[in-house]
Amino acid sequence: MINFNVPPYTGKEMDYIKKAVENQKICGDGEFTRKCNAWIEEKTGTAKALLTTSCTHATELATLLADIKEGDEVIMPSYTFCSTADAFALRGAVPVFIDIRPDTMNLDEKLIEDAITPKTKAIVPVHYAGVSCEMDTILDIAKRHNLVVIEDAAQGIMSTYKGKALGTMGDFGCFSFHETKNFSMGEGGALLIRDEKDVEEAEILREKGTNRSKFFRGQIDKYTWVNYGSSYLPSDMNAAYLYAQLELADQITADRMATWEHYYKRLSPLKEKGILELPVIPEGCTHNAHMFYIKAENLEVRTALLSYLKEREILSVFHYIPLHSAPAGLKYGRFHGEDKYTTKESERLARLPMWYGLKPEQVDYICDQVEAFFSER
Repeated sequence: MINFNVPPYTGKEMDYIKKAVENQKICGDGEFTRKCNAWIEEKTGTAKALLTTSCTHATELATLLADIKEGDEVIMPSYTFCSTADAFALRGAVPVFIDIRPDTMNLDEKLIEDAITPKTKAIVPVHYAGVSCEMDTILDIAKRHNLVVIEDAAQGIMSTYKGKALGTMGDFGCFSFHETKNFSMGEGGALLIRDEKDVEEAEILREKGTNRSKFFRGQIDKYTWVNYGSSYLPSDMNAAYLYAQLELADQITADRMATWEHYYKRLSPLKEKGILELPVIPEGCTHNAHMFYIKAENLEVRTALLSYLKEREILSVFHYIPLHSAPAGLKYGRFHGEDKYTTKESERLARLPMWYGLKPEQVDYICDQVEAFFSER
């Protein structure tokens, strides 16, 4: 069986977890948490990175820092994971879903301004598959309308837009280190903060509303409760697991890119015949090979393809059910404009196995079966 995903593992993870235990500091903000934060800051150029228990919690932190309140409206794509909207719904804000671009599956930046109302507070671009949204346009709109930009870069670590790391261009950016991501700590994420002025408040909110971070740095002689907050710190053992992969980030990314390019080369003949569509990487964007997807003609063909591959011991999956059609999406949000592409494109997309260490011969077997499926039709 070729699994859809295998969590990344480099071999040093258990050694680092053991060291974290021996340090007798296994809660948050230990040695490995600090190392991960520093790595992200150096790699991306963000003013501050704070490891969190999930990308969901990183987004929740961003909503608190952005002062999102009940009744505020937040523009985002419907084609995304529920966490993107959850963080805002929890604050009583209204997710306003707009249509996506069929080429990248990202929100269509040309539709944003029409969705803006006096209640609009933020724009949330989701960088699908680690491929950037059109950030110049989005940032220009945000500046002219005085809106906060919170980048959902859950899939975007090691990707760039015109040389800038995803997650660093908006006011806040959010990474995921879930087991399905390029680098993993099981469950985890990180908040990226663009402006130094927001760092102290972020540390307080992340530390249960206390100024404990300043205490550990020796800036104050005792810490106390100074604001509302929650516990968004991951265990240092989780951070130790992650750091083993961050140390080999370039190697892991190169391996994934080789797999991605292998898929693209093998399946290009089907693309040229108009049988299926392959991912599009716009000019100015570098991606991280987070996923490799194909688009079939329609839902019926995709369903048959996934079943065909499963029978041949290949686990391939579809992706998001558009949020505006989900029960909670209908309850908490609304779709602005026409759903021209969101539902149609989501029903065509199939994700092929993609993970660090996937062998070329496995990719060849998968592509052979995809070709066989379409030839039989």
